[in-house]
Amino acid sequence: MDTRVPPVPMDPATAAKFRRRRQDPEDVEGLVARVLSRAHYVLPDPPAAVDARLSALLPHDSVDRLSLLPDVLLANIVSRIPIKEAARTAALSRHWRGVWRSAPLVLVDSQILPQGTEVTRADARRITSAVSGVFAAHPGPFRCVHLTSSCMEDFHGLLTTWLQTLAVKGIQELVLVNRPWPLDLVLPATFLGMTTLTRLYLGFWKFPDTAGVPRTTCFPNLRELGLCTLLMESKDLDFMLDRSPVLETLCIQGNLSNLRLRLVSQSIRCVQFINSSCQEIAVVHAPCLERLIQSGGWTRDGVCTKTKVKIGHAPKLHLFGYLVAGNHVLEVDNAVIKAETKASPSTMVPSVRMLALEFGCGVPNDVKMIPAILRCFPNVETLHIMSRGKDQSSGKLNLRFWNECGTIECIRSCIKMLVLDGYRGDRSELAFLKFFLGSALVLKKVAIVWANNVFSSMEELNSKMEPLRSMKKASADCKTLVTGRKNPDGGNISSFKRASDFSLGDPFSNF
Repeated sequence: MDTRVPPVPMDPATAAKFRRRRQDPEDVEGLVARVLSRAHYVLPDPPAAVDARLSALLPHDSVDRLSLLPDVLLANIVSRIPIKEAARTAALSRHWRGVWRSAPLVLVDSQILPQGTEVTRADARRITSAVSGVFAAHPGPFRCVHLTSSCMEDFHGLLTTWLQTLAVKGIQELVLVNRPWPLDLVLPATFLGMTTLTRLYLGFWKFPDTAGVPRTTCFPNLRELGLCTLLMESKDLDFMLDRSPVLETLCIQGNLSNLRLRLVSQSIRCVQFINSSCQEIAVVHAPCLERLIQSGGWTRDGVCTKTKVKIGHAPKLHLFGYLVAGNHVLEVDNAVIKAETKASPSTMVPSVRMLALEFGCGVPNDVKMIPAILRCFPNVETLHIMSRGKDQSSGKLNLRFWNECGTIECIRSCIKMLVLDGYRGDRSELAFLKFFLGSALVLKKVAIVWANNVFSSMEELNSKMEPLRSMKKASADCKTLVTGRKNPDGGNISSFKRASDFSLGDPFSNF
């Protein structure tokens, strides 16, 4: 289901504010539209199907079999159709009159308008009015509420009332996205009283000041938390994590505040950063953490941040990446990993079975770090590599360089699958592949995913792939697959839904 958040044009007051800052409103609006377009990778799908409808009986069929079902099943049906259709069921018959009110409420405000409608500010106000009517009419409980199309700034006081109503009526899942103007609209602190929440997603808000919040504030049932393009400080993130004792999944997307994450949690299993600025990710004590995923990083001036990733107590961590050479500093058990670091038990993370790295095969500073990093993960079985091409290439990173780095134990005896994404056929990439394939004794499969928009013709592509066919392999059972990307605009690793789905063994796959 498409969960894209439709943009709303910038209002004149907000446009004037950006002009005073000497920023072009059209540039800002375009940037925000791009960020909004990627929000669907993070926001969960609503349980009510957008195209579900109730239809009248055909003329030749006068038997109402649906009404014969038990009320509990009727309520389940009503909760799976758009809110307008669900409310209209009360007019079907006396038997149906109380079904909608007795069913746990599912409200998706974007389904109030016809599908595909471009939301104007006038439409957003009409949606806001309709939402207020639904909240007043339904006695609760509220199973799931998605508010992504209401005009939050114009009705900020009303939003506070809404959040109080949701708290009283037992809200379980809440998706609350600002429209997004203004970008620094403060989220009412009322949401901190929602003790029944199991899933919470917040987008395009300024996080409220938590300094005066009662110490007893807690989210005792919250298992899933998504924070999308919020203005928040590290202490706000600590506040949410400290008060979520059963939290299992955390996603931070599009954050610009250069956060520091200090992870101390007995319950968390998956942490993902998507295109977020982060100074430090410190896994201090996370005995249940299984997945730590970082994809992209940027700041307001468009410069990638240098992030320190510290891995402490995480005995179940088996999936880790993308670790970006040049942008990430890896620290294991208080030891900063450098090119000259010698492998030892204190610098190893033996639990990791799937590792994803990003580096330039032709960039000396990147490549010199790779042997040291790989030696930190001696039991890796699946290795994903995102190649950044040959920027800064010196031409010296040949096969001799790799052979002189010595034996890398995980390549020699553990890695069964290698995925090289972004392949351009550069000499430095071929040198790395020759070393890898010639060293990997238990390798079963190699997937070479060619870079997009690099080859001008199929002939050029085939010529760049030709050297791969003649490479010698240490493993006689190894098979090679050459293919293109499945999702060129970011891939599966940008999807929080995939990353946090533990039934999927490899969320990095994009071919």
